[in-house]
Amino acid sequence: MPKKLIKRYAPDPETIRTHKYLAIFSRFFDANLFHLNRRSVSGAVASGLFWAMIPVPFQMIAAMITAILARANLPISVALVWLTNPLTIPPFFYFNYIVGIWLLGESPEIAEFEPSIEWIMNQLSSIWLPLYTGSLLVGVMLGLAGYISMRAYWRWYVVQRYKKKRRQ
Repeated sequence: MPKKLIKRYAPDPETIRTHKYLAIFSRFFDANLFHLNRRSVSGAVASGLFWAMIPVPFQMIAAMITAILARANLPISVALVWLTNPLTIPPFFYFNYIVGIWLLGESPEIAEFEPSIEWIMNQLSSIWLPLYTGSLLVGVMLGLAGYISMRAYWRWYVVQRYKKKRRQ
């Protein structure tokens, strides 16, 4: 595993504990939330990918709370939420909307785009159910796929390292 790379860029637990905006969460911080092992990293990947697909404000806080409750790696969970950033949000959420329409058996009800707040608010009333339904399904599936993939990759990496040591 690229532990050294992750440790180099991940923040120190004490730095986070004493950060002025994160100090209110310091009583929930545990040093184990920063460990890099198969269980904590897999849980963090699942949590981060799930919350990245859910269109809610403050996704990083939701990922942080989930990581704390699941005792998953906190920095990885929060960092993976940035999979959906201002550049990637439109295609991801459009895909989630299409999945929601398919699940609900509805037809698309989006009018011609107009760059205004009024247009967005009018459309939101008609697209919220398919968007959140699709986002929930895609989030669960992506989180599950990330969890299984990370567990499998970690296991493969450990076996390869063991074989390499054994050959030497």
